[in-house]
Amino acid sequence: MVSFKSILTSAVFLATASLAVAADSAVSYTPQVHGTVRSRWEIDTRSGNQRFRVRNARLSVGGYIAPSIDYFVQAEFNDEDHLMLLDAYGRFRIVKGLTVQGGQFRMPFGVESFRAPNNYYFANRSFMGKQMMNYRALGAKVTYAIPSTPLTVEFGGFNPVSLHKGIKYSHSMAYAGKIASKLPAGFRITAGYASIKPDVHRSNLADVCLEWSNKNVIVVGEYMYQHYRRDAYKDAHSYVAFVDWHKPVKWGVFNKWSIQGRFDGMTDQYQLTTGNEAFNFKRNRATIGSTVTYTYKSLHADVRLNYEKYFDWKGGSAVSDCFVTELVIRF
Repeated sequence: MVSFKSILTSAVFLATASLAVAADSAVSYTPQVHGTVRSRWEIDTRSGNQRFRVRNARLSVGGYIAPSIDYFVQAEFNDEDHLMLLDAYGRFRIVKGLTVQGGQFRMPFGVESFRAPNNYYFANRSFMGKQMMNYRALGAKVTYAIPSTPLTVEFGGFNPVSLHKGIKYSHSMAYAGKIASKLPAGFRITAGYASIKPDVHRSNLADVCLEWSNKNVIVVGEYMYQHYRRDAYKDAHSYVAFVDWHKPVKWGVFNKWSIQGRFDGMTDQYQLTTGNEAFNFKRNRATIGSTVTYTYKSLHADVRLNYEKYFDWKGGSAVSDCFVTELVIRF
């Protein structure tokens, strides 16, 4: 249960950020405050066990303090009722299309891992997005949308370790970058490379994603490869492919209906984290679902039902088939 102290802390956090901007009479830009709440009910179809959860409770504030300078701060309540800082960065535009960003944020690598909770197509993230490359880091990056081309390039350097030890000096760094291009006929391709060292071992990753969309359909396929330096562990592979069909509707308050299908999986993989190397067993999964949505200006609400079927699970009874229904509200 969220305590009054935590709620008060959040209110002070947002109010302080807002007043800091308003204090400068030369600045007329109003901070934008947003939040995401994602709650769910799920049932294990094998055992019949069930539970309610609040999967995400996030608050963010951001805005422009000058025509070419903006900031963003985002925090979330974790399972221990603590407010955990996720993102905190400033960004400024040097020339049209070229921006520099510094602070704490997600490393520029992959597509699946960049989806925020309010932009998920499914109740649970893919294995790629959750296990393979789920890293926020302290550092800086440059983004350049090349003029007169469909190309956007991002590259950044970061502290090599996790956020909890990010203030220590180090001889090495972590790097990540990706390039994205819009193609004719609704296609888009993204490719990236990352080199991380959150603890003892360094790991290099490569990623490629192909998307296609039109008025009613989006199809996405992404593959990620992970190699451990000095062959510390066996190389890992992850893959995800999904399709989302959607159409506008007028069903009471809802104005959009969609149907989704996904297949994702991964081979045995060591997830490098500070002080611990979590082993993820090989697994594959098929997910089907449907979502009804209400959108109006900045408000976005989803009611979603998913069924997950697991295959080739080597981890015993840790995971089994389940139904998940959830409510997502973004304001």
